[in-house]
Amino acid sequence: MLTSLSIRDVVLVDVLDLDVADGLTVLTGETGAGKSIILDALGLALGGRGDAGLVRAGAKQAVATAVFTAPDDPGLIELITERGFDVVPGEELILRRVLSADGRSRAFVNDQPAGVTALREIGALLVEVHGQHETVGLLDWKTHRGLLDAYGGTAPQLSAVASAAEKLKTLEAHLAGLRAAAADAAARAEEITQNLADLDDLDPREDEETDLAGERAILGAAEKAVSDLADARQSLGGDKLSQKLSAALRAVEHARQRATQAGVGADHPVLSRLTAAAEAIDRTIVEADEAVAQVDAAAAAFDFEPGRLDKAEERLFALRAAARKLNTTVHALPGLRIALREQLRLLEDGAEALTNAQRDTVAAREAYDLAATFLTSAREAAGERLAKAVMAELGPLKLDRARFRVALEPIAEGRRGPLGVETIRFEVATNMGTEFGPLDSVASGGELARFALAMKAALAGREDQRQPVMIFDEVDQGVGGAVAEAVGQRLKRLATGAQVLVVTHSPQVAARGHAHWKVRKADRNGMTTTTVDTLDDHHRREEIARMLSGAEITDAARAAAGALIG
Repeated sequence: MLTSLSIRDVVLVDVLDLDVADGLTVLTGETGAGKSIILDALGLALGGRGDAGLVRAGAKQAVATAVFTAPDDPGLIELITERGFDVVPGEELILRRVLSADGRSRAFVNDQPAGVTALREIGALLVEVHGQHETVGLLDWKTHRGLLDAYGGTAPQLSAVASAAEKLKTLEAHLAGLRAAAADAAARAEEITQNLADLDDLDPREDEETDLAGERAILGAAEKAVSDLADARQSLGGDKLSQKLSAALRAVEHARQRATQAGVGADHPVLSRLTAAAEAIDRTIVEADEAVAQVDAAAAAFDFEPGRLDKAEERLFALRAAARKLNTTVHALPGLRIALREQLRLLEDGAEALTNAQRDTVAAREAYDLAATFLTSAREAAGERLAKAVMAELGPLKLDRARFRVALEPIAEGRRGPLGVETIRFEVATNMGTEFGPLDSVASGGELARFALAMKAALAGREDQRQPVMIFDEVDQGVGGAVAEAVGQRLKRLATGAQVLVVTHSPQVAARGHAHWKVRKADRNGMTTTTVDTLDDHHRREEIARMLSGAEITDAARAAAGALIG
């Protein structure tokens, strides 16, 4: 909902603040008073084209600010969030545009700097403009599908099509993957078979490279250690050392015997020294034997399979050579072996898998086509009802020669999307004998606006989506009397539960308004400015009487105005 519009220095407007009410708001005023300025300012705030000519003469910049109550519309909220702005349904949403006299402009969303494109995208979801030269929304055929589906209540059929499309997409992707994998496997079958045979012979294990590298390091160190121990045993002399020590012990014992035979007494220092020497040699023999035994035990502790180091290095070399050949790492060889086996299995069992996948995909396509048929039928029925409803609106709006239809055009064969198998376009033929064409083929701007009114009136109350603010610019151009009355009735009906602004010269239309703005020009301080008066009941009746009678308001005009207002 548009709650307020603030305008600063736009064309003839210097300062203007307008509060916008619910329902139908009519804008009236003499030709040239500046009614279009109000719409131009709103368009500027919504991201419309910024022309330096919109800046009031002598001003540095023009500013237009439109304040909305953010609707609970998931599409709008998502768009605003994607553009980097925060908004909460029910709270203010402020769109502002600042246009400098040199033509440069700046845009803001909730007082945060924004791109003009983002402002325009947000504005397009908030406001529809139906006027002399543009009918935003209805002229874009891409909106027609959503409008028809909402009108026809096709949500269940549309949901079934979307679900079928998603399932079909998944199965088609699976089938394509199987085909690609099978084709790749078939082309590489011989190579895969040979590589797998090599890996089976090699039988690589998880983390084997790490284990082998560690074993090689240990084995290399052990081999060097055993060599060092052999040197140690050689240095100890082995049995030769024991023999020499034994010979030394015997020699000392002989020396002690000779001393005793020579009469040396037992308490003589020589005998005690010889005894001590013999005991020391005897201990040395024992320690030497123990040292040799310990060296032999240490060497025995390095017991490993002969040639094990060579085997470990050969295994490591074989693993790394295989990895280089297969353009991978040693760590990945076990996984590659499993993958190659799976590829061969796929090659062997692929025919059955492909047959099953093809069968499932065909069934999914048939299910989709059936769901799409139901959706198409529902749309065709809704299109016929909508065409009748729009045609019923055209006659009273002086468009009785026009014809309207909903065209369902098949999309490219084979395309099965979540939105169905047809595009939807609203088409019109403005005169008998002419071909149907797009909505903008309506000849005049006034007819285009009335045609938009007829469509909106037919769609009103049947759309399950949020109704944007609607603006009709001189939808009553070139008509009067009963036609103008019909326009007013439809605008009022359209404004039930919605917000509609209309620029009008017709008293029949103005009389239907819930709120009335009178746009007028005034001279102030040597400058001509445009102002807007919000009319109360009395002044509203006077304005409608002026529209009926002209410059001089008569009592008869006032009475007629009162009758129109009712």
